[in-house]
Amino acid sequence: MKCEHIIWDWNGTLLDDVWLSVQSINTVLSKYNLAHITKSGYLDIFTFPVIKYYKLLGFDFKTDPFEKVGTEFINEYTDNQYSPKLHKDTIKVLKEINYLEVSQSLVSAATQKMLDKLLHHHRLENYFDTIVGQNNHYAYGKEDTVNKWLGARDLDPSHVLFIGDTIHDHEVAINSGMKSILISHGHTSRERLLETGAIVLPNLRSFLGWFKDSTQ
Repeated sequence: MKCEHIIWDWNGTLLDDVWLSVQSINTVLSKYNLAHITKSGYLDIFTFPVIKYYKLLGFDFKTDPFEKVGTEFINEYTDNQYSPKLHKDTIKVLKEINYLEVSQSLVSAATQKMLDKLLHHHRLENYFDTIVGQNNHYAYGKEDTVNKWLGARDLDPSHVLFIGDTIHDHEVAINSGMKSILISHGHTSRERLLETGAIVLPNLRSFLGWFKDSTQ
């Protein structure tokens, strides 16, 4: 395929933060006397918009609004936001893509404020042309953000590769006319990712090999 640009997802794709998401939601679940979730259980139900995932966890929004519960989760996560490390080979892959002269951007369902802080903390901001987050922390999705981003640039969507770790990432890519690659070390089980029909790879190292074979 011809690839002129790569859009990266952040959480789960480049940042190894599944453990913190499970830890944080379990803290919130305890407050409401709801059953904790295991990592494997989390990978089997996490979805966008995350309000659907919260319903699967057992929250009753008639009693406790999603905005309240969602904010409690974000507060728990934010208290430890600098603890997750980058996935193995993240910097190596970003450097190699730059060396191949393919431009890169990052789009996330996280808030712009959190995203800017984290990218600076991990010293990654210089690898990306643009870093695009959201104006709220409720993770409704990123399709509108991606479409606005594409509309403001002279790029053929079919020459853009979107790399993520969720079914939502694949849907955003396909609905916007882009190609998608899904990495199975993030927030969704490999089995669920395979059901999308997308190319599913186990890690960033395997992605780099695939990219060189498919685009050079």
